[in-house]
Amino acid sequence: MPPPTASRSGWNRSTARRSTTCDGTETSDGTETSDAGRRSRLPRILLAGLLVVQSVLALIVIAALSPTASSPGWEVRVVNLAGTRADPLLNRVRAEMPDAVGAVERFWGTDWTREIVVVATGAPEQFVAEAGLDPSGEWADIAAVAVAGGVDPVHRRVSGQRIVLAPGAAAMSDSALRIVLTHELFHLAARADTAVDAPRWLTEGVADFVARAPSALPPDAGSSTALPSDADLDIPGPDRAAGYDRAWWFARFVADTYGDDGLRRLYGQACGPGHGDLRESVHDALGEDLVEVSGRWAAWLDEKSSAPTGTLRGR
Repeated sequence: MPPPTASRSGWNRSTARRSTTCDGTETSDGTETSDAGRRSRLPRILLAGLLVVQSVLALIVIAALSPTASSPGWEVRVVNLAGTRADPLLNRVRAEMPDAVGAVERFWGTDWTREIVVVATGAPEQFVAEAGLDPSGEWADIAAVAVAGGVDPVHRRVSGQRIVLAPGAAAMSDSALRIVLTHELFHLAARADTAVDAPRWLTEGVADFVARAPSALPPDAGSSTALPSDADLDIPGPDRAAGYDRAWWFARFVADTYGDDGLRRLYGQACGPGHGDLRESVHDALGEDLVEVSGRWAAWLDEKSSAPTGTLRGR
């Protein structure tokens, strides 16, 4: 049985790790505005992925989306545990899901089970229970989790997958909700190809890359050129926020420097079943040793932290 893993979602960047009850800075066309000089006041989104062993939920309220031309064969079912007050949120989920699926398919392809279940919860205690979170933990800054009941990486089979939304998700803007859904959907899509001991910082960084548009880095982004680590994601407060940002930046750096194919190769080498250590994975995926890649990473941080917004790579 796979052990639980989680990433955090905060509502306000300045008070908690990227909560998603605040409006994000992303615009409806997929671009993102940013003022690096006032970074602490910018709401940003950190999205969550959780792998737990839990029984499949009874589907209380079910609705299906028709497949779209760009996403043949997928459907979404919604589970309403919050009553009528969650109806507007779930209607928005239905409306945003085509864009979320499209973003995941463009990066990851279509070789994943696209039967998507989204659960809306009505109280913090209900959210903790349905998401399989530790009741003694602090989860006020969590917007959503991606849950799986079981994973068979040998046969690439996953059961009981769903996205569980916290009650506060109803306060998200449409663009923020789209980012949350896209991030969590990537975790669902990649689950069969992700080892239970995969470096969490890289899985989260790639999910953010798929979900978020690029923005200017803060001026001090290059002050530390160390690669992210899982430990960075578990330190409460600003350090955790910085850890998640650096994971996202690293994924952006790899895609900018080695292409989206390079980022996909790195995910497979570093996060897939039977993966090696990071040094070996970087060499096999990117064709350069970790020292060379780290040097390029440092130069990229320096360049992007001083680049005008208009020069950012689009998606």
